[in-house]
Amino acid sequence: MIENSPKGLQRALFRAPIYLYRVGLGVLLGSRFVYLVHTGRTSGRRREVVLEVVRFDRATPELFVVAGWGRKADWLRNIEAAPAVEVRVGRERWQRPRQRFLDAEEMTGLLHDYRERHPRAWAALAPRLGLDPNSPDAGVAEAVESFPAVGFRPHE
Repeated sequence: MIENSPKGLQRALFRAPIYLYRVGLGVLLGSRFVYLVHTGRTSGRRREVVLEVVRFDRATPELFVVAGWGRKADWLRNIEAAPAVEVRVGRERWQRPRQRFLDAEEMTGLLHDYRERHPRAWAALAPRLGLDPNSPDAGVAEAVESFPAVGFRPHE
């Protein structure tokens, strides 16, 4: 189970999509990724991160992300301290989005749904969450506790 933030080259690669969003090309990433703007909990400064969308329910609309680096992820700790400032997914841009933290039951359903819709991505994600990619239920309860999920909706 990985709980350390990425460093060095890995961090630079993970941050590269931010620049696509900054120059207006984030739409190239489609709805599989979300650009999240938040406020640093200690610095008060604008922070940005691009995260994988685990599910995007266009009817609601609501998108869901999982803190793949665990509870110590800076973006997660920041939005726990103060709500997100902006979300961009595909061609959509939500200012002051509503956010909610999923409970264990919703998170379990989210992981099962992701496994069904994206089997290759699941094979890579499951070990990071401490799960066996071939065993649908083994370890899910522990993963839910260690890797929170957040839902974002447009502000109404």
